[in-house]
Amino acid sequence: MEENGTKKEEVGFTMRRMVLSILVENTSGVLSRVSGLFSRRGYNIDSLSAGITEDPRYSRMTVVVTGNDEILEQIEKQLAKLEDVKEIIELKDGASVCRELILVKVAVTAEQRQQVIAIADIFRAKIVDVSPDSLMMELTGNQAKVDAFINLLEGYRIIELVRTGITGLARGVCDSISME
Repeated sequence: MEENGTKKEEVGFTMRRMVLSILVENTSGVLSRVSGLFSRRGYNIDSLSAGITEDPRYSRMTVVVTGNDEILEQIEKQLAKLEDVKEIIELKDGASVCRELILVKVAVTAEQRQQVIAIADIFRAKIVDVSPDSLMMELTGNQAKVDAFINLLEGYRIIELVRTGITGLARGVCDSISME
């Protein structure tokens, strides 16, 4: 699937991908309570990233889920019932900025090194580690850019790859709760 809101027909249901930005109290066990809500109800999390906000009392989780409209509505309602959850915003295409970070280590010979560096340059990836037989690159971008980068590297031996998952924020000054 592509960016936020992309639809896909599957077994008679219209499946949609939804990106949720969830503001939660920064307390012990909050990640477990949120992820537990999904597992107890049999919902899969496609991607999850979490971190502290500008106010250390709060953390923001970005959760990507796929389901039909009924399932997605149920997920939002159940999340809103959790005591730690202070705000839920759906990050929609065009109204938000979503990014992902990838680190990838590629095995290279002396002959391949310049070719891999050229691919990194095209995507504005940063070379973060060099060894005699490998290059490690860092790339930040939307999911389509990250996927295209990985596809171009498939002709080389990828030793290790890690993705952060999607994180994002709504564009402009939104009606986010005050954290004063």
